[in-house]
Amino acid sequence: MTLSDIIVVLVRPEESGNVGAVCRAMKNSGLSRLRLVNPAEMHEGTIRARAVHAEDVWLNAGRFASLEEALADCSLVIGTTRRRGRKRKSVSMPPDEAALFLKTRDGNAALLFGNERAGLEDRELDLCSLASHIPVSNAFPSLNLSHAVQIYGYELFKTLSGVQFVAGQWIPMSKERVDVLARSVTNSLERLGFYKQRGGDFQERFFRDVFSRAGLSEQEGGYMADIFAKAARLAMNGRTAG
Repeated sequence: MTLSDIIVVLVRPEESGNVGAVCRAMKNSGLSRLRLVNPAEMHEGTIRARAVHAEDVWLNAGRFASLEEALADCSLVIGTTRRRGRKRKSVSMPPDEAALFLKTRDGNAALLFGNERAGLEDRELDLCSLASHIPVSNAFPSLNLSHAVQIYGYELFKTLSGVQFVAGQWIPMSKERVDVLARSVTNSLERLGFYKQRGGDFQERFFRDVFSRAGLSEQEGGYMADIFAKAARLAMNGRTAG
């Protein structure tokens, strides 16, 4: 499944500002398919203002009189809810697990968000294949509609977009590269005459473990190796000059 297979469905939304903010959250996450079921009267200007540069999501949104009609072409339906109960779904998964679950599926998948005040009703949740929830503090468990959509969108983007990293993102060195760095540092120390007795093997293991725990990036590891190598060259040149 890809991001283009995900349909965000807002059931009985009331606030135009929330709908506009949802459009923006969706576009931030690479989502483009929005459907509204029985929305209240929407204020076009407010929606456009809150959507900013995501007006196209709003303009292309589908509008439906019933939830059954909105879900007719979906092979999987996930209802978002924080409440449990005898008549509600007994199994629920957080957004990251829901994204991983969707990754292995095919066809259209709908992600349902209920009314801002009351959420999804029991009859609406009955139409869902499974439920999902966002873990939050019990002291204040209510989330703004657009914030909830943003959290799900973020997890879906991470899992389904195929983007591995962005420019400037911190990526730790691999174990193989850490081993090379530790060996390079101990070799430089050896050239400096640091090891008067045996101990280089122990220090190599020591540096390898420390570098691994530090989570150095490739750039940082290269810089570390250059420092020790330059120190060794300077020391050797000093000996030769003397």
